[in-house]
Amino acid sequence: MSDLHARMAARVGDLTAVVVARCAAESPFYGALPRTTLQGEVARSIAAVHALLLRALRDGGGGPMGPGDLTRLIEWSARRAEERVPLEAVIAAYLIGAEVWWQTLTEVAEPGELAGAGAKLLACLHAALPAVVLAHQNAQEDLHSEDKRVRRALLGALLAGRPYEELAGVARVAVVGEHEVVAFAFGSDPPSRLVQSSLDAFTGIPVLMDHVARIALLPGRSDVPGLVARLEKDVGQPVHAAAARSSVPTAISSAAREAGRVLDLVRRLGRPPGCYRLDDVLLEHQLARPGDGLVRLAAKLDPLEEHPYLLETLRVFVERGLNRRRTALELCVHRNTLDYRLQRVSALTGLDLAVPAQARLIQAALVARDLAGPADQRGVTGAQGPAGAAESG
Repeated sequence: MSDLHARMAARVGDLTAVVVARCAAESPFYGALPRTTLQGEVARSIAAVHALLLRALRDGGGGPMGPGDLTRLIEWSARRAEERVPLEAVIAAYLIGAEVWWQTLTEVAEPGELAGAGAKLLACLHAALPAVVLAHQNAQEDLHSEDKRVRRALLGALLAGRPYEELAGVARVAVVGEHEVVAFAFGSDPPSRLVQSSLDAFTGIPVLMDHVARIALLPGRSDVPGLVARLEKDVGQPVHAAAARSSVPTAISSAAREAGRVLDLVRRLGRPPGCYRLDDVLLEHQLARPGDGLVRLAAKLDPLEEHPYLLETLRVFVERGLNRRRTALELCVHRNTLDYRLQRVSALTGLDLAVPAQARLIQAALVARDLAGPADQRGVTGAQGPAGAAESG
């Protein structure tokens, strides 16, 4: 096919320009590239592939491409992957190039030459595309692994309060302005990839997340409750989450500590799944400080240790905002029975629920008991209150 080779060689310059123009028009990736890049690097890559096709036309015997040709294709594909060219854009360019090459063949080939030239083109595609795809995917996997390593290092630096600017540049992540730092807890360990995919899909961006510490960094003022609801659906289990806002990147580490404390607190208190902030547990946060005060506050309810139904009644009464009607409905008891139980609580503890200050003290004592545990777990003996005799009714 020496004559056909010569005729196609004469058209390669124009043919390359046509392929470049069509790639820019039909592929969003190439369409977004600067004109100088299209006419420079992209055009040179297309011309190099045309040179391989010309060699296949010239060499009548043997396979469509030699090992050296495939090696060059693999090298080019890996380079494109390293340059962040999407695989779909690479495949689109090859197919556009093949179509333009075939159209040119139909214009310059003699009738007896066309079948053989078409077979050579198909053989080249058959040999080239699997090698291109494999090389591109392997390079992408290497890049992805490196990207994940750098992103983990970036998040680690931000959470620890260390310098992060250089890592942010390598990771190509803009760390500016406000962030939401969110700590998560799951009933069982869902696949990390599923969690990451859910966060990325909800926010529309790759989210920085430490899947060991279960803490994520969201830019701006993200809809954290909406994200948690979406995550629960995606992982198929309840999720506890605590969020803290950071106004500047240097405050991310302190926000992470706050989120971690809040998450630990709501889990210790047995709060239902959902999203919490410090403002949701301010009183509990203050009460959670270790020391004699917490133990002494919890001990206010020790006289109720032997009367678990009184403790339950008191807890429901407090959770229902000291509303007797709602409490009676919740417990399925008559109002008179509820009043009797509350009177027994006051008699045993010496705290009158009708006195606002003492009612607040009882509410705080419930929280302290949840945090410090019952008397046997605190290593103290439940003291009897002013009316500590066993209940008769």
